[in-house]
Amino acid sequence: MTIHPLLPVLLLALTPTPTPGVPVAGATLGAQTPATDTLRLASLQERARRADPRAGQFELLARQSALRLHNLDAERRPAVTVESHAQYQSDVARIPIVLPGGVSPPTPPNDTYDARIGATQRLIDPTLGARRDIERAQHAHAESAVRVALFALRHQVNDAYFAALRAQAQGDEIAAGIAALEAQLSVATARVREGAALPSEEHTIRAELLRRRQARAELSASRVAALTVLAELTGASVSTEVVLALPDHADDVARARGGPSDPRARPEFERFARSRDVLEGQERARSAQDRPRVSAFGRVGYGRPGLNPLNDTFDSYWLAGVQLEWSPWTWGAGGREREVLALQRRVLTADEDAFARQLHRGVAQDLAAIDRLEASLAMDDEIIALRERIADETRARFAEGVVTSADYVDRQTDLLGARVARALHRVELAQAHAQFLTTLGIEVK
Repeated sequence: MTIHPLLPVLLLALTPTPTPGVPVAGATLGAQTPATDTLRLASLQERARRADPRAGQFELLARQSALRLHNLDAERRPAVTVESHAQYQSDVARIPIVLPGGVSPPTPPNDTYDARIGATQRLIDPTLGARRDIERAQHAHAESAVRVALFALRHQVNDAYFAALRAQAQGDEIAAGIAALEAQLSVATARVREGAALPSEEHTIRAELLRRRQARAELSASRVAALTVLAELTGASVSTEVVLALPDHADDVARARGGPSDPRARPEFERFARSRDVLEGQERARSAQDRPRVSAFGRVGYGRPGLNPLNDTFDSYWLAGVQLEWSPWTWGAGGREREVLALQRRVLTADEDAFARQLHRGVAQDLAAIDRLEASLAMDDEIIALRERIADETRARFAEGVVTSADYVDRQTDLLGARVARALHRVELAQAHAQFLTTLGIEVK
C-alpha cells in the first residue's frame, strides 16, 4: 500500500493545540528549562525590608536616644566647675580716714588672684521630666518614620514582581502559540514542496513565527529587567530561570472587604500619633519652664584678697547656699509658644485627615479594579472556548487546503490574544488584591 507523502503532515496538523499552562518542550520564556525554585511575593517583601540599609537605623536611633537620656540623667548630678583669674585694676576702694595713732585702713591691692571650684546641685527642676518625655516621643517618632520608609518598599516590590509575572504569563502563552504554529509550518512547507500551494502560504506562517519570537524576546528582556530590580531590592541573587508564583489573596481580600475598611494599620498613622506625642511633650516642657527651679550651690577657693576685700594676703575661703530661679513674667512669650504648638497640632490633624481620604480613594479604586477584573475573567473562559472552536475548525480546513495560511494565522492570533488577555487579567487581579491589602496596611502572606 502506497502512503501519500502529505499524510504524516496532515496527521500532525490535526494534533490538538497544547493547553496553556501545560509545559511544552521549548515553550518556556526565553527557551529555558523551568526552574524548580519559586519566588513568592511575601518572602520578597520581607527580604527587601531586611536588606534595606534603613533597617539598621532602629539600632542607631536607640543608641542616640539612650545617649541623650543619659545626658539628661547627668543633669540630676552636681555640676562641677573650675574657674581662675588674675587681674590688675587701675584703682581700688580706699577709706580716706586716719585712725587715732596715725593708722590708716588697709588699701586692697591693685592685682587680684582667685582660683575656685564650684558645684551646683539641682533640687527642683520641673523641665527635666518633660524633656525626658520629649526625647522618648522623638525616638518613637523617628522609628515610625523609618517604618514608613520601609513600608514604601512593598509598593516597589509589588511593581517589580508583577511586572516580571506579567512578562512570564504572556511569554508562556506566546510560547504555546509558537509551538502550535511550528506544527502547521511543516504542513505549509510540504504543500509548497509538492506544488500544492504558493510560497506565500509558508512565508505567512514564518513571518508570524518571527513576530511571536520577537515578542517573546521582548517579554524575556522585560522579565529580566524586573527580576534585576527585585534582586536589587532584596539584596539576593535572583536567577532568570526562577519561577514566579501567582499569589492568591482572594480569602484575605474577602475578609478585609467584609470588615471595616479603615486603613489604620498603615505605619503613617503611627507616625502621626508619635508626632502628636512630641507636640504634647513640648507643651508640657513649655509649661514647666514657667515654674520655679531650685538649686543648691557651693564654692571653695583660694586667692587674694579672698572673701575679705580689705585683706592684702592670699587666703582660702568657701561658701554655700540655695538659689531660686523663676521668671513669672515673660511678656506673653509662653502663651505665644503654646499657641504655635496648638496651630502645629491643627496642621498635623489636617495632614492626617488628607492622608486618610487619599487612602479611602485608593481603596475604592482597588475594589473597582478587583470587581472589573473578576467580571472580565468570568468572560475570558467563554471567549477562549469560542476562539478555540473557531481555531480548531480553521485548522482542520487548513489541513484540507480549504483556507489559506493567512486565515489560519488570523484565527490563531485571535486565540492567542484571548489567552494572553486571560493570563494578564489573572496577574492583574492578583496585583489588585495585593495592592488592596497593601493600601489597608495588611501584610500579604
